[in-house]
Amino acid sequence: MPASRRLLSLALLLAGAAHAAPPAAAPAPLPESLGCLIAPSRSANIGSPVLGVLTSVKVERGDLVKKGQVLATLRADIERAQVDLAATRAQADAELQAAVRAHELAQKKRERTEDLYRKEFISAQALDQAVAEAQVAQARLGQVREQNKSAGKELGVANAQLGLRTIRSPIDGLVTDRFLAEGERVEERAILRVATIDPLYVEVVLPAALFGRVSVGQVATVKPDLAGMAALQGNVVLADRFIDAASNTFRARVELPNPGGRIPAGLRCKAQFAAGPLSPSAPSADIASAPAPAVVAPRSAAAPVDPLPHRGLKLANELALPDASTANRR
Repeated sequence: MPASRRLLSLALLLAGAAHAAPPAAAPAPLPESLGCLIAPSRSANIGSPVLGVLTSVKVERGDLVKKGQVLATLRADIERAQVDLAATRAQADAELQAAVRAHELAQKKRERTEDLYRKEFISAQALDQAVAEAQVAQARLGQVREQNKSAGKELGVANAQLGLRTIRSPIDGLVTDRFLAEGERVEERAILRVATIDPLYVEVVLPAALFGRVSVGQVATVKPDLAGMAALQGNVVLADRFIDAASNTFRARVELPNPGGRIPAGLRCKAQFAAGPLSPSAPSADIASAPAPAVVAPRSAAAPVDPLPHRGLKLANELALPDASTANRR
């Protein structure tokens, strides 16, 4: 290929490069630190399912409690009396014993009457009467047994009602507040608040530009805003799949182990996430870098003209002219 043609191709390539798409922008780097708040992983306001008057509150604010531990009791004089009455009915077996003996006697009388009837010593009417008495005794025995079962169930109900007067902790945690004292009436207001502090949750608010950069399982370093406390590491357990339109942010939650409760809840902190790739929900670099379709519009007289393509074409014409004159001379 002549040198002039090679130079012509190079000039055309330079002219086309002026309209090449700009390189795709790299994803925004994760900030070094983001504001966060350390909170209990669970918090419960402990109340009572029944109305009553507090007789005792067995814990104070700051006490550690276990699941099922008694926290408070309500006055239960009537409920205890009902339990005693139901227990007496359930344990009473005199009526049952009487029904058993009556049934046995009726069965023996029936057997003797049937034997006498076969020997034609008594009438059929006497036999019918003995059979009926045996059947009534058997029905009476069944009725007494059913009554004993009902008495046992009534005892269970009475014990359950008495149990409602004892307030127990539903979780392991720390008592963070006490709202009522002994002698106060319990209605809708809670008695105590208990919070789980192992593990802790770190709530982080992130800008929408980082959506898709934080995912479940990602490692995060948390630095509490407390003098002398070292940075800690946890894992992301929740990342919002939506963005709040008002603040243009989304939230992520980091689970932070806290054995022994050495980290107090309620601290502000700084969180830093390990760099991670874009998630499948985020736009890929290929899509982001794809050139937009060209739109042809009429050029106005005042519109600026890109000089680089014209320079390439001018250079091509200048390179082609010597080649044409040489051909004419030849």
